[in-house]
Amino acid sequence: MAREGNYISAKLRSEVALRASYCCEYCLIDELKTGLFCEVDHIIGIKHNSPTDSSNLACACFNCNRNKGSDLASIDWDTSEIVRFYNPRSDIWSEHFRFDSFYIAATTQIGKVTAIIFRFNDRKRLLERNPNSFL
Repeated sequence: MAREGNYISAKLRSEVALRASYCCEYCLIDELKTGLFCEVDHIIGIKHNSPTDSSNLACACFNCNRNKGSDLASIDWDTSEIVRFYNPRSDIWSEHFRFDSFYIAATTQIGKVTAIIFRFNDRKRLLERNPNSFL
């Protein structure tokens, strides 16, 4: 059964996509490169009783959205700490990641766990960002 208030109207979907310039707010890929439209992601999942409003929604590519699921955080096994994921509404992408050619390098612990769980640098994701590559 759907929770009350989790419906995302066409207008709100359009606002989220336009705000993100039709790019994934996690890996920054343009939806035109993926062959699929970006989806609207609840940054904090509705199963956690989060609001369905602009402040909790992000434009996400299929891969980022599926890999993230309703997770909020992961474990940094180097430190055994639970670390939250990157939040495009409150964090600045360039403070947690940088591009090294088509590879997304994490520069913080938040970036590290996000990149691992979202699988930013899997071979198919690298090919998606650089289709002319022969990795």
